Amino acid sequence: MPSERLFDEAFLRRLERLALIFRQSANSKMQGERRSNQRGQSVEFSDFRPYALGDDFRRIDWNAYARLERLFIKLFVAEEDATLHILIDNSRSMDWGKPNKLSYALQTAGALGYIALVGLDRVTAITGANGLDYANSFLPAIRGKQNAIKLFSFLLSITASPGRIEPHGWLSAYAARPANPGVVILISDLLSDGWESALSLLRSRGHDITLIHLLSPDEAQPDMTGDFRLIDSESQAEIEVTADFETLERYQANLHAWQLGWRQFCRARGMTYQPVQTSTPLEEMLFARLPKQGLLK
Repeated sequence: MPSERLFDEAFLRRLERLALIFRQSANSKMQGERRSNQRGQSVEFSDFRPYALGDDFRRIDWNAYARLERLFIKLFVAEEDATLHILIDNSRSMDWGKPNKLSYALQTAGALGYIALVGLDRVTAITGANGLDYANSFLPAIRGKQNAIKLFSFLLSITASPGRIEPHGWLSAYAARPANPGVVILISDLLSDGWESALSLLRSRGHDITLIHLLSPDEAQPDMTGDFRLIDSESQAEIEVTADFETLERYQANLHAWQLGWRQFCRARGMTYQPVQTSTPLEEMLFARLPKQGLLK
């Protein structure tokens, strides 16, 4: 796998067959549900921009080329509101599991971002680094397939945060930034407090939110028996447990109730909830699960 990209060329070509669906959100200017790579049909013309490598040839204005001998792409009003916001939880609890949760999150972010860039949507990404150090944790909006290397390089630079991440403070600061409503994809294991209020605030800004809830197989179905000392990766608090049949049965019941609670929380607020184990092939999530949820097509 090339170091400057998260995927090989064959997988990138497969991703180019997908398109991100932007659905109309509250307070949004977006023109209803549409496929991002089919924009510009039945919407108001806005402007031109120079052609860039990787742009769709069908969008070239050949009349302008005949006059100016330069290639230009037509832009439309609906395009100006099409932004994909990728929010990546890089808390210490994410850097755990086999397959590793943070690695899976970065690949997911890279794939979704690439699909959006191919579709000429703007893409921005941010992690939850302490203090919102934008120089290291924020990728300003980029656009066009030629900028995929910027996205991949940013994602490959992400490591687990050395300090504790406070979801409400992180996402409140992000929600306060001036930005048109778009698609927000949060990738997290949700093992910190404060995600509910943070997501509600983002939703109130008119964003169409998809929550990808990551768990490792060891978290979803722990295979252990006997006495253990468990250490919280976030707080470093310790607890001693005895793993027997009844304990594991209660654990499974609590896990299912937790996921059900998140599903109901998201449904009540018009958000999409997608639980995923990191053992799930990325292809299955991208080509089966997320299209079924109405995020990709």
